[in-house]
Amino acid sequence: MTSTESNFADVSALSLANRIATQNLRAADLTQACVDHIRQHNQQLLAFVEIYEEDAILGAQASDMSIRSGHRTGPLQGMPIGLKDLIHIEGHVTTAGSLAWRGQRATHTATIVHKLVQAGMIILGKTHAVEFALGGWGTNETVGTPWNPWDLSTHRVPGGSSSGSAVAVAAGLVPWALGTDTGGSIRMPSGYCGLTGLKPTVGRISTYGVVPLSRTMDVIGPITHTVEDAAWLYAILQGRDHRDRHTWAMIEDDPRPHLKRGVKGLKLARMPEIEREGVDDQVLEAYDAALDALAACGATIETITLPRRFHDYMADNARIVSAEAYAEFHVLAHDLTAPLDPVVRARMLTGASTTAADYLQTLQTREADIAEFNRAMAPFDALLTPTTASTAIPVSEIDPNNQPSRFTRIANYLNLCALSVPNGLDDRGLPTSLQITCKYADERTALRIGWAYQQASNWHLRRPQGF
Repeated sequence: MTSTESNFADVSALSLANRIATQNLRAADLTQACVDHIRQHNQQLLAFVEIYEEDAILGAQASDMSIRSGHRTGPLQGMPIGLKDLIHIEGHVTTAGSLAWRGQRATHTATIVHKLVQAGMIILGKTHAVEFALGGWGTNETVGTPWNPWDLSTHRVPGGSSSGSAVAVAAGLVPWALGTDTGGSIRMPSGYCGLTGLKPTVGRISTYGVVPLSRTMDVIGPITHTVEDAAWLYAILQGRDHRDRHTWAMIEDDPRPHLKRGVKGLKLARMPEIEREGVDDQVLEAYDAALDALAACGATIETITLPRRFHDYMADNARIVSAEAYAEFHVLAHDLTAPLDPVVRARMLTGASTTAADYLQTLQTREADIAEFNRAMAPFDALLTPTTASTAIPVSEIDPNNQPSRFTRIANYLNLCALSVPNGLDDRGLPTSLQITCKYADERTALRIGWAYQQASNWHLRRPQGF
């Protein structure tokens, strides 16, 4: 590879895929560069928990041979990718970020892994995660907290629970990665690490073969540098799966033909003034500037009146998640010999106090909230908010009882789709983030708005120094 090609952290994933397709870059060289980069930086960053070096190199070499022989399988063939360590691959260990599951090998493979392999992509390895995905800051007290690469002198939160995936992409260890999202776990790490993260509607992408947290609200989505990268990766992952009932009623919708239509004529909702309370000034400055940029591109921006406050939706989301998480992990949570982080154990046990009546009532309330929110959103194409109320804080300053998911949980609770994109840097050089929340199954609009914003700004081109 040339020096430009080896410095792939400054190049979009789609651009790298095009180079591989035209044989201007060997998949084996790109994969080896990823492996070398991981070995150089992972000791501090803790992005990857396991690297499949031999299998990845062999797969990349096979991909190169296939392309040279005219047997190209698709536009993303030969591209390496990282997977959050909640995604099963038969025969490989899935720890879900926990010492309690060290050595536990998967007996089946997730549907999305099959899709990636069918597309000719290279599974590079598993990325660190918050233990059993129970946390938004990205910390993991038992196996280590990934290091936000935007500050190498202070250990700052990477965001969770897809912490390792975001750190890996931000630091250029891999061109893109997959995360899961139940209350913001793709969007918060994307926001803190200066990345693009897509939370699809439930049912867009099969979650079969993924360790569940909330079977009602779990989703899988891409973490990338650009909206266009996210759109391409999302397009190959979506689809019906007979093993996941949530996908049965969903009709596939390729966002790529609509991606570059701009925002002229779209009506976008500004969050209510009261929701600005408690948000850092520089986050609000970046938010307001992003709205101005979209208005300059032709969008109409108006303030929306929401039926409920964001923290109210957040509380009901948490109630459902805690009940369903307890159903999944109650045996482990009650096993006092299991090496669980005490904070994670306490979160698992929270659901024990939720009665069946309370749980069912919250699900009914959710249906009413969805209908009420949809009425408020009817005139709008998207709701725009910050992704998080602050930039990444030091790990030492975390309050584990205060999660950073104030703006993100609404999309999970109301079964919406949402996209986070970088929209600035604060005076310490830490990324701020804009969240674009759209209606049920309207990923194409979220991506379209995000793409238009990235054409009007260059924040997605910024990279942390030292990699």
